[in-house]
Amino acid sequence: MRHSDVREEGASAQADGDIPAGGAGAPGTVPPPRGGSRSAGRAGARPAGRGRRRALRWISSVLSLLILGTAAAGYLYYRHLNGSIQTDALNLGENKLGGSKPNAFGQTPLNILLIGSDARDDAENQALGGATDTFDGPPLADVQMLLHLSADRTNMSVISMPRDTMLMMPKCTEPGGKVHPASKGLVQTNESIQRGGPGCTVAAWTELTKIPIDHFMMIDFKGVVRMADAIGGVPVCVEQNVHSRTRDGKGSGLKLPKGTSVIQGETALQWLRTRYGFEDGTDIGRTHAQHQYMNSMAREFRKNAKLSNPVKLNSLAQAAIEAMVVDTGLNKIDKLFDLSMELKKVPPGRITMTTMPWIYSSKPGLDGRVEPKPGEAEDLFRMVREDISLDGQGSGSPSASASPAATGAPASPSAPAQQPSTAPTAAPPAKIAVLVRNSTGSKDGAQSRVNGRASEVAALLTGKGFTKVVADRQTAAEDTSVIRYATDAQAADAAAVATALGLPAGSVQKSDQVAGIVVFVGNDWRTGGSPAAPPPAPTKAPDSAHALNGDNDQACMPIQPGFTW
Repeated sequence: MRHSDVREEGASAQADGDIPAGGAGAPGTVPPPRGGSRSAGRAGARPAGRGRRRALRWISSVLSLLILGTAAAGYLYYRHLNGSIQTDALNLGENKLGGSKPNAFGQTPLNILLIGSDARDDAENQALGGATDTFDGPPLADVQMLLHLSADRTNMSVISMPRDTMLMMPKCTEPGGKVHPASKGLVQTNESIQRGGPGCTVAAWTELTKIPIDHFMMIDFKGVVRMADAIGGVPVCVEQNVHSRTRDGKGSGLKLPKGTSVIQGETALQWLRTRYGFEDGTDIGRTHAQHQYMNSMAREFRKNAKLSNPVKLNSLAQAAIEAMVVDTGLNKIDKLFDLSMELKKVPPGRITMTTMPWIYSSKPGLDGRVEPKPGEAEDLFRMVREDISLDGQGSGSPSASASPAATGAPASPSAPAQQPSTAPTAAPPAKIAVLVRNSTGSKDGAQSRVNGRASEVAALLTGKGFTKVVADRQTAAEDTSVIRYATDAQAADAAAVATALGLPAGSVQKSDQVAGIVVFVGNDWRTGGSPAAPPPAPTKAPDSAHALNGDNDQACMPIQPGFTW
């Protein structure tokens, strides 16, 4: 048993984040690494009890979207909530990818980062969360899920990142000017929000995945209990009788018989925060249980009419919106409504819930923590970048139903959906100014720079007619070669440079960190006159992602030995 599962022997129930059955509260935490507290390696961290609400935030993230997605009849009832929407900056990092790009048919995918904050910054959150020693302290992003809506709106993919994942944190600059320098070592991913807010969590995901993130929604747990009851019950399944209670009193208190039960209210909250009793007793097992619950809940919303009452709907929508913080691109009710309508187009059978493939860290002091699994985590990220469905079923035919309205993408109402959009024309190569920067050193420092690569690649471009090319004396480190440009007017020219060099279209990125078109010759192109062709993209999520299909009503949680009755 690993992943911080045995390190809290003798700890109090409050420290573990679990409470006796029937008590108020929210989901529990993953135990700290063996041989030390969960906070090992970071100063000023809060006790483990702070994480026990994260499942509530996880649920309210998607639930808020689902509620809004059923709101056509009650739209006018919550227009007045515009003034209640809280906003924050989308991306505080330096790596801004410019948003999702339309496909050949003018359809634009959509990437939304759902963040669950454990902030206890008001009386309601404090009453729900307890743990008085953490009141008004810095929050943690204990739940992080990337929701990808395909360009043609035929499928949706969700990637959860374990909150114990260790990452290099990017430099983040708050709107007021305060700078949080890039980390010099690995930092636990849930600390990203402490570096300026949700915009730094977005920046960390962008840095790791190279996926353009269009929006974020950050949720706390206010109003979750009321919304859980309003659903009217969610079917869940366990393979054996389960009772989440240890001999020393820890555990959620969940007690269910073998098979399927319809749960709501306090029992639903117990399910969502149960660690002891599911799978191997780790946070990973709890994530899988949450995926089962969320898929089941989505099916319930679609097949019953419990939320057709506009008064009830208005109350639920208000509770959800007042608990959310969104980026400034979602600062109006009509924008949230448009977004919900886009999400609603995907049937449950084309929703795939996954967990980022991970491995236990072997680095000193990080026992029980995890890192992205080499190869397979990148495969999952690449599928999202290239808009490949995780369920292996591919996409449907291009359809006008993939409206660009919710993303701000340019629409072409006069052209059939099947026709490619007209792209701007690039200038002649001799008129395109290009800077080439040697970035062949790997970001982790394992490989040093190859001397002279900027001049070599500059010469390649010159030979192809790009006469305004300069080899930059400044260097950088990029694992993958990339071309960045500063303004929309330079986009077509940057794409022409990529074509001349044999780089994929996905390597072209808009950035506010460059003044013109800059070619970063990365670690993947250390020699030769052309970059190595990437391997074929995967067509299905790796098994290590533990994919769960939204139509799978037969999913059943394995029970940890010793927690049956």
